[in-house]
Amino acid sequence: MDQFEKADRLKQLPPYLFAEIDRKKEEVRAKGVDIIDLGVGDPDLPTPDHIIKALNEAAKDPRYHRYPSYSGMGAFNKAVARFYDKRFGVNLELSEIITLIGSKEGIAHIPLAYINPGDVALVPSPAYPVYQIGVEFCGGSCHIMPLLKENGFLPDLDAIPEDVASKAKLMFINYPNNPTAAVADEAFFKKVIEFAKKYKIIVCHDAAYTEMSFDGYAPMSFMEVDGAKEVGIEFHSLSKTYNMTGWRLGFAVGNAEVIGALGKVKSNIDSGAFDAVQMAGIEALDGDQQCVADNSKIYQERRDLLMEGLNAMGLKCTPPKATFYMWVEVPEGYSSADFCTKLLTEAGIVATPGNGFGAPGEGYFRMALTQNKDRMAEAVKRMQELKL
Repeated sequence: MDQFEKADRLKQLPPYLFAEIDRKKEEVRAKGVDIIDLGVGDPDLPTPDHIIKALNEAAKDPRYHRYPSYSGMGAFNKAVARFYDKRFGVNLELSEIITLIGSKEGIAHIPLAYINPGDVALVPSPAYPVYQIGVEFCGGSCHIMPLLKENGFLPDLDAIPEDVASKAKLMFINYPNNPTAAVADEAFFKKVIEFAKKYKIIVCHDAAYTEMSFDGYAPMSFMEVDGAKEVGIEFHSLSKTYNMTGWRLGFAVGNAEVIGALGKVKSNIDSGAFDAVQMAGIEALDGDQQCVADNSKIYQERRDLLMEGLNAMGLKCTPPKATFYMWVEVPEGYSSADFCTKLLTEAGIVATPGNGFGAPGEGYFRMALTQNKDRMAEAVKRMQELKL
């Protein structure tokens, strides 16, 4: 028993999904098993050289060794504005941009600005766990919006009860989607905006995967749609786009009032992102984007290899148009957890059980395209040997 009693908010938390996966993975590895990790969405590709060079140069400059601005360097925020203009055709004022220590930090903190105990947030499921955890840490409650195959893994806004919608203060959405790899179009975003305006809800769109896409598809930004700035903000990260997960740099853009509220929270909690990392971020956003295209090409090759293997085994999966995830239906007779345990213990393959992202994810498992083609081919071979 622990010596000190923990706060209720910690007692009520389930084990963090990926921490629990790491624990099980190490148990199997300790037995001498060669693990192929397709679990956590952490790019195996290195950060591009020109970005590393920019960090090295900035880190030597004493100007960047002091406390950074809470809202981000003006130069970095201007680079974000240029990126949004060039990539999405969206014009942003500096008051509509804030730098984050990775988008996870901002997603976790935005409920602190708007959720009081007893307040409601609309949260998709299956989903990135931080949406729900951030709300519950504030004493709020989550109304779950199930993401179902028959709806293209989009939330059914019409199914949200009137009394719930009337009380809701935040809505989280995420497209291209983790874990389902689903994408959203302008019509869906328009419906979200209409819904948010009707019920005075702040939309929080997690756009971490807009730059990872295949077959010529280019995901859109929520901010491209008329009215989006009136009702919400969009979170973005350099983590997946430029293989910078460990660097911890992201940003949020959109409604200036909401951005300001998030900034007020952050100024009382953290001291901003390291300026040298922001200088590297400027190089990433302003520099040659061929590295982004190269990443997508590599992930597309891996996707195709894995899809071929899954199809040969009779496993059902819609080829993703974006993200580096495969959302696969488990074979008949298995639960999500049972099948992922079988993959780990009998084949040395780490996959993420769908129900770990929420109850509506039961019946699926997620595989991340974060191993090279040889390792992906080995994973397919091992799965085929299981004779599912």
